[in-house]
Amino acid sequence: MPHLSRRAAMAGAGAAALIASHATKAQPSARKTFVLIHGAYHGGWCWKHVSERLERAGHKVYAPSLTGHADRSHLLTKDLTMDVHVADIVNLFKWEDIKDACLVAHSFGGFAGSGAVDQIHDRLSSVVWLDAFKPKDGEKPLDYISGFSRKALEEAMARGEAGRKPPPAKTYSVVESEYAWIDSKLTPQPNGVTFQPVHISGKIDTIAKKTFIRAPKYPQASFDRALAECRADKTWQTFVVEDSGHDVMIDKPEWLTDTLLKVS
Repeated sequence: MPHLSRRAAMAGAGAAALIASHATKAQPSARKTFVLIHGAYHGGWCWKHVSERLERAGHKVYAPSLTGHADRSHLLTKDLTMDVHVADIVNLFKWEDIKDACLVAHSFGGFAGSGAVDQIHDRLSSVVWLDAFKPKDGEKPLDYISGFSRKALEEAMARGEAGRKPPPAKTYSVVESEYAWIDSKLTPQPNGVTFQPVHISGKIDTIAKKTFIRAPKYPQASFDRALAECRADKTWQTFVVEDSGHDVMIDKPEWLTDTLLKVS
């Protein structure tokens, strides 16, 4: 009997070791890396609800604020260009040795994101454009911005200011309980980046997983065009979230988190 007990114990230990070995091997592939890029007037803070959910699930998340925004608003100058915002993203990938990541670009972040993809495409496993601009080579934000933003830009420049003031939170969100928090975090949008074209050579086409998400409650014709283009391109998958404002990461964090995990 003792002999049988020892054999059973050894078999149990062997099985446990095998399970542990498989778990160890499975863990790295299950853990994903996300780099979340915000839009105009925003900062890394806007991803808070999504970042927390992804991190609780064991994933790695980077949500930087681009130069001149939010916690980096002290760096706002008239000389700030699109090249700086592209470098913000590219250098994050280089210095943090980020590889096999999902790059998520929201709204205005689609410009810097598009420029960055050209340089970091080999470090990306997937991209998600979240109600975002999807520019072509040589296009600049000035070609796309809304009437409100264009008027604010002209007025800010006439006053000699480096950035234009943000609109109220209700512009971006349909969740009234979040308005005070959003309004407390929004910062001026750098004027300089509006005038510089973004350089794109098409490297985004080499990325296997590409997703475009549209929130139609937010009126923006260029987003509608981007959705139509992606629907016509079989290499992209698309989603339409009807019950959210533009800031999907704030209005529908559970849905967005689940969607990012599915498409990345």
